[in-house]
Amino acid sequence: MATEAKPITLKLLIDTVSRNVLFAEAGKDFVDFLFGFLQLPLASILSLFGNHSMSAPGSLTKIYNSVQDLSNDYFQTNQTKDPILRPKSASSNTKHTLLLNQLAEGYVGSSSKNEVEGYVKGVVTYMVMDDLTVKPMSTISGFTLLNTLKIKDLGSLEEKNVEIDMDKGLKLLKASFESTTVLTDVFLPPVVLFSD
Repeated sequence: MATEAKPITLKLLIDTVSRNVLFAEAGKDFVDFLFGFLQLPLASILSLFGNHSMSAPGSLTKIYNSVQDLSNDYFQTNQTKDPILRPKSASSNTKHTLLLNQLAEGYVGSSSKNEVEGYVKGVVTYMVMDDLTVKPMSTISGFTLLNTLKIKDLGSLEEKNVEIDMDKGLKLLKASFESTTVLTDVFLPPVVLFSD
């Protein structure tokens, strides 16, 4: 049985007017966690959908496309996109986060002496969009996104730190099948108004 995972911390930027998560500022641990979803051999299914001009519901296709589009410069020196995009089986030579190991218990294969920690480099901060699109983050990309989303009132933006434990990890995985507003759905539940 797996040991209890250390929660992953994520910083959300929320538009309080629309009550949507604009993006999350994420470290290596969260991006490795998301990319690890594809090691649960769903990538083969997503690839099959793509080969037949079908789009899968939800945001897993966005994670898949993020891996495809991310430059090799952001991957560990001995890591390539191929095992993520076209897994031969559920095993990998990459050491997964404890949280992912718990989600995939029974599916993650044996280790190798060439193991590296995760998929992406840790010296970079990543921007994870509400639909789980992943990009390297910079100040300019943040401003560009705010401009693209036509955010005029910076006072309507709020920062919120959240922790991803086993429960939130499972909710993220489930929501990625069902939604393209995954971060909003998981971290900003609808406001319930009570009437007398």
